[in-house]
Amino acid sequence: MTRSVVIPRSEIELRFSRSSGPGGQHAQHNETRVVARFDVEASSALTPAQKRRVVARVGAELRSVAQDERSQWRNRELATERIVEALRAALKVERRRVPTKPSAGSRRRRRDAKRRRSDVKRLRRPPQ
Repeated sequence: MTRSVVIPRSEIELRFSRSSGPGGQHAQHNETRVVARFDVEASSALTPAQKRRVVARVGAELRSVAQDERSQWRNRELATERIVEALRAALKVERRRVPTKPSAGSRRRRRDAKRRRSDVKRLRRPPQ
């Protein structure tokens, strides 16, 4: 999944049911819909700090549903990929923004815009 985290497939619980997606009669007779569930709290692959981060961002349980394809195997892959992407996004540490001063050009553009806006408003006034 990431350089520091590898989730065993056994920790992702898969459930199957009949799909309402594409596939016609095949989908109505076979259980091609996949619901993947990952319990963050019970995971042995995540450290306590990673668990806190994930729970704070997306909750204690990650779920994804896939019924996009005709085959159960492909829907299983899609659901697992969606769980992994959600977990990857929740684990991502955002860089801190380094405050900088506005550039000379941006200050000049701001002043010019204020001046133009002032002129427009002045021209809209009724004559005195």
